[in-house]
Amino acid sequence: MSSNHSEFGIGYFYSAAGWLALAAAAVLLSACHDGDTPARVAAVAAAPKPALKMWVRYPEPAATLSAAAQLGKQLFFDASLSASGTMSCATCHSPDHAYGPPNNLAVQLGGSDMQRQGTRATPSLRYLGFTPKFTRHYYVPGPDDTEDEGPTGGFTHDGAVDSLHEQALIPLLNVNEMANRNPAEVVARLQTTAYAAQLRQVYGAGIFDQPAAALEKATLALEAFQTEDASFHPYTSKFDAAMAGNADFTPAELRGYGLFNNPDKGNCAKCHIDTPGPGGRPAQFTDFGFQALGVPRNPEIAANHNPDYVDLGICGPDRKDMAKEAEFCGMFKSPTLRNVATRGAFFHNGRFHTLEDMLHFYVERDTDPGKWYPKVKGKVVKFDDLPRRYRDNIDSLDAPLNRKAGQAPALNDEDIGDLIAFLKTLNDGYSAKSGAARIE
Repeated sequence: MSSNHSEFGIGYFYSAAGWLALAAAAVLLSACHDGDTPARVAAVAAAPKPALKMWVRYPEPAATLSAAAQLGKQLFFDASLSASGTMSCATCHSPDHAYGPPNNLAVQLGGSDMQRQGTRATPSLRYLGFTPKFTRHYYVPGPDDTEDEGPTGGFTHDGAVDSLHEQALIPLLNVNEMANRNPAEVVARLQTTAYAAQLRQVYGAGIFDQPAAALEKATLALEAFQTEDASFHPYTSKFDAAMAGNADFTPAELRGYGLFNNPDKGNCAKCHIDTPGPGGRPAQFTDFGFQALGVPRNPEIAANHNPDYVDLGICGPDRKDMAKEAEFCGMFKSPTLRNVATRGAFFHNGRFHTLEDMLHFYVERDTDPGKWYPKVKGKVVKFDDLPRRYRDNIDSLDAPLNRKAGQAPALNDEDIGDLIAFLKTLNDGYSAKSGAARIE
C-alpha cells in the first residue's frame, strides 16, 4: 500500500517465462468458440505449467489497528456526522459490497433530506492505496524515448485530490451527500459523538479549540482506517489464488483471461494492468490513467435533464483547476476491475447496470452506434454526453474502440461470456487469506 503500510506477507508468483506461457495458452484457447469439448479441456490441462519463482508480496493484516485507525473506523460508520443523521461513509461504501454502493442506482441519494441525487456513480474504496498523485503527463520508458501516457493518478473520478484524507472531506461537505454546510458544522457534530473523548485523548485535550485542525485529524483518521484495515485490500479473489498456485482457472475463465490480454480483442489489460507491480505488489487492475470513452448520456441522472449541464471529468464541473485544459475534457479515471462483477452501475455516470451491457457497449460503440446513442431527425448523435468541440479526445485508436460502423465487433457473445467468467475471478471472498486456497 502507501509508504506507511509496509507489512507484507510473501506469496509465490509465476516466473516471467511461465506467465507468458500461460498467457499464450489463454490467447490460443480464446480464439476458439466451439464449446468446452473434451479436446479443449485436454488442451487446457496440457497447457504449460509455470514454474513458481517470482514473489508477490501480499499485505499482512495488522494485528491491531492504530489508535487513529480505530477512530477512523468509528467515523466511517457514524451517520450522525451527516445533516440528515442517517448517512455515513458506509451508506454508499458498503463493506458487504466491496466498499461500493449496496444497490444498482446510477448515482446515490443524499443531502439533508436524503432525496438529493448525486451526479456521478459511487466508486469502490478498495485497492486505492497505490494511487499516485495526479499528474497531467505520466512518462514511461519506451523503445526510443520516454512515452507520455497522459494524465494519471489522483482520487475520485476526476483525480481532483491526491490523498485519501482529502477525498474523505468531499462527501462531508457535499450538498448531495452528507451535506454539512461548512467545516465548523462537521466539527460541532464530532464534539457530540461517543468517541469525542478518544479524539481528545489521541490528538490532545484542546483539539476542538482549533476546528480546522480537528477536521484534518478526523479525515486523517479515516485515511488511517482505510490504509490499515485489511478489508480495504484483502486480495482474496480466485485470481490471487490462481496466481499463487492455489487454484486453477476453468476453461471459460482461461479463455476470458486470454481475451482480457489480447490486444486485438478485449485489450482490457492495456488500462487494467493484471501483472505484479514494483516490489512484487499484487496486480491492481488499473494503470490509474484517464480515458474519454464517449459513454452515452444517462437520463437517470436528474442533472442531465438540463441540456446545458455536462460532466467533463478532469475539466469540471466538480474539478476547478483544469477547466481551461481542453485536451483533457471528457476524461475519467480508469477504476480497478477488482470486484467489478459485484457492481450494479458502471462508468462514471452509472449508465449501464450489467457487465453484459457494459462490455457490449465497449465492442459495439462504433460498429453499431445506433444501439447506444439517440437519434435526432433520423441521425444517430454519437458521443451525445460530450460537446462536439471535445470529441476528438475520445479514444478511437485502441481495440476494441477502433472499429467502423458495420464491422464485426472485436468480441462476440461467447467471447463476452468468457470475459465475464474471468472478471468474476476478481471478486474477493474466494479464500480467507490473500492468495490462499478456496474457503471450504
